[in-house]
Amino acid sequence: MSALFVNQMTTIDFSYLCPERGLVGESLIVDVILNGDLNDEGMVFDFSHVKKQIKQSIDHSMDHTLLVPAECAAIEYSKEEGRIDVTLHTHELGFIQCRAPEQAITLLPLSQITPDALRPLLEQQVMADLPENVSGIELRLYPETIDGAWYHYSHGLKKHRGDCQRIAHGHRSTIQILLNNQRSESLEQDWANRWQDIYLATREDLLTTFTVQDRDYHRFGYTAQQGYFELSLLADRCYIIDTDTTVELLADHMAKTLANENPGQSIQAIAYEGFQKGAVADAQCQPSTDSSLNP
Repeated sequence: MSALFVNQMTTIDFSYLCPERGLVGESLIVDVILNGDLNDEGMVFDFSHVKKQIKQSIDHSMDHTLLVPAECAAIEYSKEEGRIDVTLHTHELGFIQCRAPEQAITLLPLSQITPDALRPLLEQQVMADLPENVSGIELRLYPETIDGAWYHYSHGLKKHRGDCQRIAHGHRSTIQILLNNQRSESLEQDWANRWQDIYLATREDLLTTFTVQDRDYHRFGYTAQQGYFELSLLADRCYIIDTDTTVELLADHMAKTLANENPGQSIQAIAYEGFQKGAVADAQCQPSTDSSLNP
C-alpha cells in the first residue's frame, strides 16, 4: 500500500447559512492524500490528473454554492422544478431567504457547516470518481493563516458566465492598505470591521426594501445565464455599491473611499478574493482649495 499527497491542491469558495452569523462567505484550502496500490505505471494516481479530476469533483458539489445545513432546526427549504427556496430564521439576524436554481444551493445532511463536518461528505464524493486501485482518500480542509486583517463576504456576479453568477457565494479574504506607501494596519482593520460577514451588492440589483417587525430588509434579484436568483436579508448586513462586485471593482471602491476619507494622502488597496488571488487599486483625493473655507 502506498500514499500520494498534494498540499494546497485547490480552494473551495462558498457561502453558508449560520444561525449565529447569518450569511457567511468562506474560503477553505484543500490538501489531499490518496491511499492505494501502485498501477502498471508504478503510481497510485498520475499527478497530472489528480488536481484536475479531484478539483472537478469538488467544484461540482460545493464550490461557489450556498451551503445549507438542512438538519438545522432554524432552516426551512423546498425544491420544485429545478429550483430551491431556502430560509434561515434567527432572532438577532432576522431571516435570510434565497431562491435560486438548484445547482446554486447545496443541501447537506448536517446541523451546522464546519470544515470537519464537510470533510467526510467531500471524501465520499471524490472517492466515487477515482480509479479502482485507489482504496482511500483523506482530505484536510482549513482556512488560510492570515497575518493581519481579513473579512468574510458574500456576493453574486450576474454578468459572469461561470459559477460566480450565483447570488450567494463568498470568500474569506485578507486586505492590505498602504497609506503613502506604508502599510496601515489600523485602516486594514477598520475596513475588515466594515465588511465582516457582509453581503456586497450592486445597486441596480436591489429590487425593493421592506420592513418586517420594525426591521428593514433588502431584496436583491437578477436573471443570469443559469436562471433567476433572489436573496433577501437585513439591510444592515448589506453594503451596496454602484458597480458590480468583482474584486477589481471592490479594490477600486476601497481605494477611492479611503482617499476621500484621507484627503491629500495616497492610498493603495490590495483586495484578495479568497486565497492567493485578488486586485490592486490606487487613489488620491486632493484636499479642498476652496478659498471660501479660509477665514
